[in-house]
Amino acid sequence: MDRILIRGGNRLSGRLPISGAKNAALTLMPCALLTEEPLTLRNLPRLADVDGFGHLLNQLGVSTMVEGSRPDEFGRVMTLKAGRLTSTVAPYDIVRKMRASILVLGPLVGRAGEATVSLPGGCAIGNRPIDLHLKAMEALGAEIELAAGYVKAMAPGGRLPGGRVSFPIVSVGATENALMAAVLAKGPSVIENAAREPEIVDLCNCLVAMGASISGIGTETIEIEGRDRLHGATYRVMPDRIEAGSYACAAAITGGSLDLVGVAAADMRATTAALIDAGVTIEEHADFLRVTATNGLSPLTLSTAPFPGFATDMQAQFMAMLCMADGASVLTETIFENRYMHVPELARMGADIQVRGRTAVVRGVDKMIGAPVMATDLRASMSLILAGLAAEGETQVQRVYHLDRGYERLEEKLSAVGADIERVSDG
Repeated sequence: MDRILIRGGNRLSGRLPISGAKNAALTLMPCALLTEEPLTLRNLPRLADVDGFGHLLNQLGVSTMVEGSRPDEFGRVMTLKAGRLTSTVAPYDIVRKMRASILVLGPLVGRAGEATVSLPGGCAIGNRPIDLHLKAMEALGAEIELAAGYVKAMAPGGRLPGGRVSFPIVSVGATENALMAAVLAKGPSVIENAAREPEIVDLCNCLVAMGASISGIGTETIEIEGRDRLHGATYRVMPDRIEAGSYACAAAITGGSLDLVGVAAADMRATTAALIDAGVTIEEHADFLRVTATNGLSPLTLSTAPFPGFATDMQAQFMAMLCMADGASVLTETIFENRYMHVPELARMGADIQVRGRTAVVRGVDKMIGAPVMATDLRASMSLILAGLAAEGETQVQRVYHLDRGYERLEEKLSAVGADIERVSDG
């Protein structure tokens, strides 16, 4: 099993490219199920989750072709074609490894009129039920059955009629599934209390490029006029705002300066606002975001929230960064109930963190000490990498397969800007 070794203390400096967004890519790939024509996605990140989702789509009859690219290039171009669906079943062996697999539910019901999907797996960061996905399918006219760990959705007469979906709470995944199901419905649909994340906007823009009729993009109320068919398209995956925020924290925790190349600054305002409050200098340029921290870090009080609030996917990285702040910070996690599993690992490195329910109090320390630590989920993994960059001595991060799910060639990017970091394999 691979490990990442970090010898901390180096100040990071230089240009660091930001890859295509993992969370957007895993939403755009199932759009290929909605048409017989090719869908070409550019700037697709090289990630284990992307490969896993491609394998799932192959099982359903989607061909995937990756254009040749140089080994030193980040991102890739993939063309997906679902000329004929050979299956509408997403099996347990694949779905259990990746929660995003549930996103084939909507497009399969929308195009084929039926879908059977295993209940999903993914990171163990808390209870993430799919009841909102199922209620959305029912609101659009599907009949739902649950049996033997699978969800079966059927469209009466082979095609969804469309309808009004009203979410009691904001759900990114359920909004995405509802959108993909509604674009091929017989009639109009409305999604109320829709998620407004940039990844939702990216999905809508891709669907529009494929011929869908969608209005209210980026708002709480999205209206869809169902189409008889969609066509193929070529679409560029948005830059990863979570990766960009993570590397911004890397600049901050090491007292460095990084130019994050290719970011969409408008998509990460809550992150940059929090960094500025912590004493970090942010400069927006035409094609990059400069993040500089030379005067120490100030403590923060932060609470996670749906977009445009502070992203839950940035909480662990900010916690690591605030371990080096001058004073006590308070973090409140409102999205997931079990997203502090990185706290004991940070404590092994000298962090002073107390957790009470959904709130964590982080008291800054003079220094962190390198130690063997174990990643528990994707974003927790990155928090340990950040701590290792600032710690004295060597940090060993184990279970790095979590990192490979969401950060494209992390050690290469960090090495290029001055980090002493390498991947080693026990095998």
